[in-house]
Amino acid sequence: MMTIEEQVKLAEGAALRIASASTAAKNSALTRVACNLDENRDEVKRVNAKDVEDAEKADLAPALVKRLKLDSKKIDEMIEGVRSVIGLVDPVGKVLSETELDESLNLYKVRTPIGLIGVIFESRPDALVQISSLCIKSGNAVVLKGGTEAKRSNRILFNLIKDAIEEDAIFKDSIQLVETRKDVRELLKLDSHIDLMIPRGSNALVRYIQENTKIPVLGHSDGICHVYVDKDADLDMAVDIAFDSKCQYAAVCNAMETLLVHADVADEFLSRVGARYDAEGVELRGDERARAVIGCDPASDVDWITEYNDLILSIRIVDSAGSAIDHINRYGSHHTDAIVTSDEKTAERF
Repeated sequence: MMTIEEQVKLAEGAALRIASASTAAKNSALTRVACNLDENRDEVKRVNAKDVEDAEKADLAPALVKRLKLDSKKIDEMIEGVRSVIGLVDPVGKVLSETELDESLNLYKVRTPIGLIGVIFESRPDALVQISSLCIKSGNAVVLKGGTEAKRSNRILFNLIKDAIEEDAIFKDSIQLVETRKDVRELLKLDSHIDLMIPRGSNALVRYIQENTKIPVLGHSDGICHVYVDKDADLDMAVDIAFDSKCQYAAVCNAMETLLVHADVADEFLSRVGARYDAEGVELRGDERARAVIGCDPASDVDWITEYNDLILSIRIVDSAGSAIDHINRYGSHHTDAIVTSDEKTAERF
């Protein structure tokens, strides 16, 4: 069995090869990945069901179990995600700027692969497919570490991707999988081999990675995300956006956690969107003014700074776009925030 350092060195060598892989080769590899996932979807579901069963026996939070589960819809979305990456413009080799320094002497800024990326992610095995696809398209090698609760699911997805891409020798060893917390500690020591570390998960995970490695880290903080419905919003559009932002996938880090509504449209908007939330089983928590419009539990100061990752939503009524902006700057994490308005100046200010 290889050591973590040996795995990393294999991936490091592969990074040099795939940096020069053609767009056609990368797209062919991704096409094989999509086909392999599709052809083996029943086996993926069977293996994933064991992870889900163990998670439920261990009393993991329902939101975590939901993120863990790979049903037919999620597998379809995974495959479609791979195909959408095929359709992206190849970023490698694009000239970003050119400066003439002297006669016949030009300086070019050209987009190139990063090299070897380490990605540590929690709970969501579908993230493994997303990450691998993006790394293949961008010409980067990757070392993956998923959540222990998704160990079986991660392993089968990794093997399906590896088998698909390594039909072309240029991609051999370009993705690697490590599986234990001890492996993470070893990874974080390998700053002379890994070019970038990306933690995808809780704020605690991001902080741990940042504090325990010399490798450059690209990580986000909490996903305390907002939608503000302005007085000049198209309410049909606003209802759809506010519903989708919470309910399409409540467990992800860019799902809406707080809904801010201008007082001028609060009565009509909240009564309409509230009915849809009620049908979906969303638990609502509101300030005093919101509770006067729709039935919901009282929101506390803690709610404004909570990332629920669940079908729970905080609602506040505000008197202006400025008040909404102030709320977001005070309580938000600046991960993902949106405004719904037809007023261009208000949108620009937001």
